[in-house]
Amino acid sequence: MSKTEDRKESEVTLSGLLNFIDGIWSACGGERIIVFTTNHVEKLDPALIRRGRMDKHIEMSYCRFEAFKVLAKNYLDMDSHPLFGEIERLLEETDMTPADVAENLMLKSDDDEEEDEACLKSLIEALKGAKEEAEEERKESEETEKEQSVNEKEWELTTEFPKANTPVSA
Repeated sequence: MSKTEDRKESEVTLSGLLNFIDGIWSACGGERIIVFTTNHVEKLDPALIRRGRMDKHIEMSYCRFEAFKVLAKNYLDMDSHPLFGEIERLLEETDMTPADVAENLMLKSDDDEEEDEACLKSLIEALKGAKEEAEEERKESEETEKEQSVNEKEWELTTEFPKANTPVSA
């Protein structure tokens, strides 16, 4: 079987997905919770996310300082540290998920204070890296937009249209 045939057989259609979801609801005697996730809710068909199919929509946002403090307390048993100020500033400037923040806080193997600080420094480096990456992506996006704008203007300048009331020769 070729790859295109294999792909076509496993293709999921919107109609098939809706029938599947509705079938789960009708087959369940009691209440059920089904979790769907997406990074692009704006791309979903309204029929998929209407009331009755998806009754609760929860946005999982990026980690901010208040959430970081909870993670620091849970992973490092720490309420404050001199590095918290820098972390707060970086979290406001950078988009990082709580899972990525927690990953940097889990480097700890025991209750050693030096390891706590190493975890915080690791997080600061990860935040700085994420910030630099985001800035590079933003610059690349701006450059691409600029190039497209220049190309469109060049096209407009090089494309000549006959003026009104000007005879066009055959």
